[in-house]
Amino acid sequence: MHDVKMLPRERLLQCGPDALSDVELLAVLLRTGTHGVPVMEMAQRLLQRFNGNLLGLCEATIGEFCEIPGMGPAKALELYAALSLVKRLMSRQLAFRPKMNSPQLIADYMNGLLLGANQENFYVLLLDCKMCLIRSEQVTIGLVDKSLVHAREVFRNAIRESCSTIILCHNHPSGDVIPSANDIRITKMLCDAGEIIGITVLDHIIIGKRITGRENNYFSFRENQIMPDQNRQTNTATPLDASKAANTVAQQKE
Repeated sequence: MHDVKMLPRERLLQCGPDALSDVELLAVLLRTGTHGVPVMEMAQRLLQRFNGNLLGLCEATIGEFCEIPGMGPAKALELYAALSLVKRLMSRQLAFRPKMNSPQLIADYMNGLLLGANQENFYVLLLDCKMCLIRSEQVTIGLVDKSLVHAREVFRNAIRESCSTIILCHNHPSGDVIPSANDIRITKMLCDAGEIIGITVLDHIIIGKRITGRENNYFSFRENQIMPDQNRQTNTATPLDASKAANTVAQQKE
């Protein structure tokens, strides 16, 4: 537990940005209050002026900042410059959003993230309506177990970003890309949860080690037609189990 009396700057240093509210992060940028207005109160008024909307704050003018009690031209310019950098970064990110429309492209991207990983890492890729990557989110590190991969963690940022499609990814440090029974249970559980909230789980990609003689180092649930929605569409009664996935991979290697 953090000390509630800690100043925002101290909390940022000790706990990191995720532990601070929007108001506290604004207070760090503003540094000090002026004319009898404490910095936290100024930050609160600033956010309220734009209805708590950070995007609205980024679009504000220097004149609008100066309308906030206690905000002089110097502080307004400093804040405007900081938010301009944010907008510049956002525009560059939008200009480079790799398409994630094939398992191979996804695997190539994940290989960079998982380079040198000796534990299982579970990631969620958030996609826009054009199948371009918004960003990747690491959900767990360590054993990918049903008790550790929670739907609320998987879908939290997808809901926040208003994206309608996600892709699940995790690695097998052993190098074997064949899904375990638990991998398949987790996939079904998350697909069911996504269906309830209106977010499609498009695929689950397992990344293994690059091995000489093997065509690729990944396993795609969709490519191998074992995603839950594919089973419903084909009206198959075969249980979605690890043996089916293993047999699929074995046939590919023959």
